[in-house]
Formats: sequence, C-alpha cells, structure tokens
Amino acid sequence: MEERNELKKTLKPHWVWAIAFGSAVGWGAFVLPVDWMATAGPLGVIIGFSIGALLMIIIGVSYGYLIEKIPVSGGEFAYAYYGFGRYHAYLCGWFLTLGYMSIVALNASALALLAKFVLPSFAMQGLMYNIAGWDVYFGEVLIATIALIAFAYLNIRGTKLSGFSQFVFCITLIVGVVLLTISMILHPSSSFTNIQPFFNPGVSAFAAIIAIVAISPWAYVGFDNIPQAAEEFNFSPKKAFKLIVIALICAAITYSLTIIATAVAMPWQTLVNQETIWGTGDVVNNAYGIVGVLLLSLSLCMGIFTGLNGFYVSTSRLLFAMGRANILPRAFAKLHPKYATPYVGIIFTCIITLFAPFFGRQALLWVVDMSAIGVTIAYFYCCAVAYKLFRWSESTGDSALLVSPTKKFITLLGVISSIGFFLLLVVPGSPGFLGTPSWIALLVWVALGLIFYAVKRKELASIPKETLDYNVFGKTLDNSGHTEEKKNDFAKIDA
Repeated sequence: MEERNELKKTLKPHWVWAIAFGSAVGWGAFVLPVDWMATAGPLGVIIGFSIGALLMIIIGVSYGYLIEKIPVSGGEFAYAYYGFGRYHAYLCGWFLTLGYMSIVALNASALALLAKFVLPSFAMQGLMYNIAGWDVYFGEVLIATIALIAFAYLNIRGTKLSGFSQFVFCITLIVGVVLLTISMILHPSSSFTNIQPFFNPGVSAFAAIIAIVAISPWAYVGFDNIPQAAEEFNFSPKKAFKLIVIALICAAITYSLTIIATAVAMPWQTLVNQETIWGTGDVVNNAYGIVGVLLLSLSLCMGIFTGLNGFYVSTSRLLFAMGRANILPRAFAKLHPKYATPYVGIIFTCIITLFAPFFGRQALLWVVDMSAIGVTIAYFYCCAVAYKLFRWSESTGDSALLVSPTKKFITLLGVISSIGFFLLLVVPGSPGFLGTPSWIALLVWVALGLIFYAVKRKELASIPKETLDYNVFGKTLDNSGHTEEKKNDFAKIDA
C-alpha cells in the first residue's frame, strides 16, 4: 500500500459553521432578489426558500450520521464508495467536482459584476468581445482573476487561516445584512405595501413556490462543505448535524432579509420591469446614496469571499480524497511541505476557474444551472447510503446495522426529496427545467466523464479492494461504523 496522507485537525466548530453558512449564502442573496421575485413574488420566494431549507435539513440528517460514521475528506464521494462501491463513487465525485468548481467561478464573476456597478470606470475598461449578449471587458476579467488567485493563495497558506478568515467574513456579512434590512424598512419612502401582491400574478402561488424550491439545491449548496472538511475537525464529528442545521437556518433567514430589504423600497413589480444591472443596488442607492451602496457592497463582498473561500476548501478536499483513492491522479493527494494543505487541488481549481471570466457571465450561468444536477446527485447518494445503514426493527435486516425506524424514515424522505429535486430539473415543463444551453453544457461534462472513465477503467478495476478501503477510510470500518486494526471484508456493503 502507498503512503496515505492525512490532513491536520485544525478546524474549530464556529469555523466549520462559517464554511457551511458562508458557502450556502454566497453572492446570490444580494444579486438575485429581483430575479427571484420576478419568478415567484416576495412571499413566494421566502416560503420557497424556507421549504427548501427544511428539505435540506431532512437531507442533513443523513449527512450528520455519515460524518460521524466516516469522518474523512471526500464527503459524498466516500459515502458513495462505502454504500455502493468504486464506480458509483467515481460518478458522484465527477458530478460534485463540476458543481463545486462552477460555484468558485461564479463567485469570481459576481465580484466583477459588483465592480461594474460600484467602479464602472475601471471594470468596464477594454471591451474585448460579446458572448451570448454579455460584453466581456478586460477590467472585469482582471478583477475576477485577482480574486481567484488571492483565495487560492489564502487556502494554500493553511486551513487555520482560511477557517478564521471565513468566520470573520460571515460575522461581517450578518451584521451588514441586519443593518441594511433595518435601514431599508425605516426609510421614509419604504412601505410593506410595496411587497404586494405577495405572489407573481402570472402563475399560481403553488407553482411560484415550487419554482423557488426547485433551485434550493443550488441556493443552499455549501452546507455539504461540512463533510468535505470532516477529516480536519478538532472536535467530535457528533456536532456536525447541529452545525448543518444552524447554518441552514441562518442562510434561510439571510435570504428572507435581503428579499424584504429589496421589496419594501418600491413596488416590486415596478422594480422587476426596470432594466437594471443590479436591482437591489439601485433601491439602496436611491434610499441612502453612496453610504447605502457601500454597506450593501461590503455585505456582498463578504458573501462572495465566503463562497470563494468555502468552495476552494470543499473542491480541494474532494480532489484530495479522489486522488488518495487513485480515482484521480495520485498527485492530488500531495500535501504542501510547509503548510500541509492539499495544494495541488487548490492550484488545479484555480487554473480551471481562471478560464471562466473570459466566457462572460451569461455563458457561465448555463454551467452553474446544470451543475445543480451534480449537487442533487450527491445529495441522493448520501441519503441512499444512510438509508441502507438503518433498519426498521430488530427482526429485519442485518444485525450489524443500527435499529432506528425514525432515522430510517427521515433518510427515506431525504432520498425522495433528492429525487424530487432531480426531476424538477430534468422533466420538461417543470418549474426548474434546464434550458437548452445548460443541457449542452451538461452533455459535454458527461462526455468528458465517460472519456476519462474509459481511460481509467482498467486501472480503477485493478486496485485491490483492501487498498482502496484503506485509501478512502484510513482504517477499516465494519458495518456498524467501528474501526478495526486489521483490514475487514467490505463485501456485504460493497455488493
């Protein structure tokens, strides 16, 4: 067996909460309220995201159990291997890598969008070309590039530094959102009557809510960064579920507050019908001028920074775990000689995402839309594996598995929710159905995955199971999750 590198246990609980919360909120809470209200109306958005958070918490039950059982880097990749074997692990890891990298790239482009609004004279310098109706400027490409390189460097320097920075970013974000919302509500021109009608008059209230629920896997993606960092917890993995729940509740409240702050300023339908680069920025600017824009911009920057930092952490840990298992090149399992971070995965993520700003924001949105499928697939695997590991009663199933009919039922709900999210994205006519460009991007990624699988198939099949178990888990696990000093046979659970 090759040497198995392990990450240091340096992450504190509040840092892990910050990684989950900050990644789940990101830039969307500040940039997209007008787009969401155009789809569902203010109350439709709030209810939709609240339901989405509840469904994510249901899914989070499976995550909490599996983090406690398998506290290693790789998250869903490791769980898929544990429950269904190496080929399912490859499938899950391939799609999840796409989802994580897309969000790193999109956060960088969101920073460029902010610069277009706040510093247009710099960001809109050097028009290069137009892609899908979006003008691409050298200034915005430069801003996104600097951000991607800076956060790659921050993550290479050490997990302690990135974890502490994430916590500071999140606290600043929360303070900014609360101050912004209170200020907008108290402004003389604001009124809660501007929130009416509560739903989009063009569709039924049910359809409006479901349209928002359909994007919840994308809106809340980031809470699942917790299992990616599980190997680095300096506390008991038993706390993971509590951190997931707190992060999701905080994220749902943040989304709701930014919707309210935007909608009270003026009749939301009027705002939706205006052609503007940033609707929330316009209403804040009209109310409080440059001071309000600076407060909003600070909050948005924190949302972008937490997204960049959090998904650099999760992407590099996923690549590290897949490299350690030899499913990706072994180089991804290397650690920095000084900082002990998975620097190859960080640099690789940086290099790939550096191409993104050159394709324009609209083209990038197509990739992000379809990446929601990858995240949903990961949710499904996590819940399905947790479902397998519980049994309904003493008289059924393997005696090595845990008897918990309540948790088995909740994990079943998680499986159903994951399938429901997937169907909302792929069934024609559903509120979340992907557009043609997103389908093209998805098919390209699937084709690349099949090509890579064809190249690696024989090598992957030739890895002895004992070696693969050790590389993924470090220590052998029996079906009840207890570590053993000697290598155990996984045949039953890998069948």
